[in-house]
Amino acid sequence: MEPLTPADHELVQAASALLLRAYDARDHRVAAAVRGATGEVHLGLHLASDRVNVCAEPSAVANARIAGETALETIVSVGMDAAGAPRVINPCGVCRELVPHYGEDIRVIVDDAGEIGVVAPSALLPIPWVRAQPYDS
Repeated sequence: MEPLTPADHELVQAASALLLRAYDARDHRVAAAVRGATGEVHLGLHLASDRVNVCAEPSAVANARIAGETALETIVSVGMDAAGAPRVINPCGVCRELVPHYGEDIRVIVDDAGEIGVVAPSALLPIPWVRAQPYDS
């Protein structure tokens, strides 16, 4: 795991500021920030209803793509800790699969037992899901 750079700290701060502004225990529990190749930061927010949850990471990735980013460099997600302060959290299984699809070389900021650092997507999903292919006999 690599240590955070100053730019990584800024990304964590951007996601944390969004979470502090928009947090709602029912509807908006996670915020994400992704830095594109242009250096711009794009934010995303967890959306929830009684039946559907949309993670913050795809929201951030979508905002980056809408803004014209063709490559993504680094992504982070934050959620609230027990004291009500933002903290880095790790992507869920779906996001571990989705994020590298939009940035194979993307750096992912994670929390490994209290140590915050950066890993490659392959460290998050070492044995990725593979779609079954139709069999013609």
